[in-house]
Amino acid sequence: MVVSVKDQKLGIYSTEGKLTKQYVISTSKFGLGDQKGSNRTPLGKHEIIAKIGQGLPAGAVLKSRRWNGEVLKPNAPGRDPIVSRILWLRGMETSNKNAFNRYIYIHGTPEENRLGSPASYGCVRMGMKDVVDLFNSVNIGAKVVITKDHLPPSEPDKPAAKTDSETGTPASAAPGADTAQPIEIARLVPTEGEKKRAEENAVKARRGLFDRAPKEESAATTQPAADAEVAGQTSMKSKKA
Repeated sequence: MVVSVKDQKLGIYSTEGKLTKQYVISTSKFGLGDQKGSNRTPLGKHEIIAKIGQGLPAGAVLKSRRWNGEVLKPNAPGRDPIVSRILWLRGMETSNKNAFNRYIYIHGTPEENRLGSPASYGCVRMGMKDVVDLFNSVNIGAKVVITKDHLPPSEPDKPAAKTDSETGTPASAAPGADTAQPIEIARLVPTEGEKKRAEENAVKARRGLFDRAPKEESAATTQPAADAEVAGQTSMKSKKA
């Protein structure tokens, strides 16, 4: 997950780097930092160390990480408690080592009309239902990066690998084959001497004057049979396996 202070958004990324979900959030109205008592949002790499609120209704008020039995509606007048769910963060760097003991959470807020701008006291605030959705999407140990920059762009989908239509194996192609221009091959015109030799060879073939083919051609002619024999052995081994 990535929390962008500049965008005031939280994004979830796949292992391939594709942005799969994003939510509007709020970071601290006091700015960025990890000093104790600063009420600021710490930057850097964090991990989710605990998940609290499983099964509670959206809007459930969590006081000292326990449900007090109250459920609020979005933008309840005069109310600003932690609601719905808590994802407790632990800093993984020297610059955010105090995050866990400062109780820096990703949590729900009833003040949904203030999402999209800095409004918290250090935590990352989300909508009542959005934090439930996030809670259900990530596990303990999931990594969270809080950055002052924009959300990273989503990696484009990689095109499917081309395969040979007959064998199904990956097709080999020269770089840039998809955009390469067709190559024009010059037309070959036989000379008069080549025409004469071709006619003489045709006459000799009809008279049976060619006793046997050259060795290279014989090898090429017999190779398919050898390949067929090997293929048959491979097939039998496969059946035994």
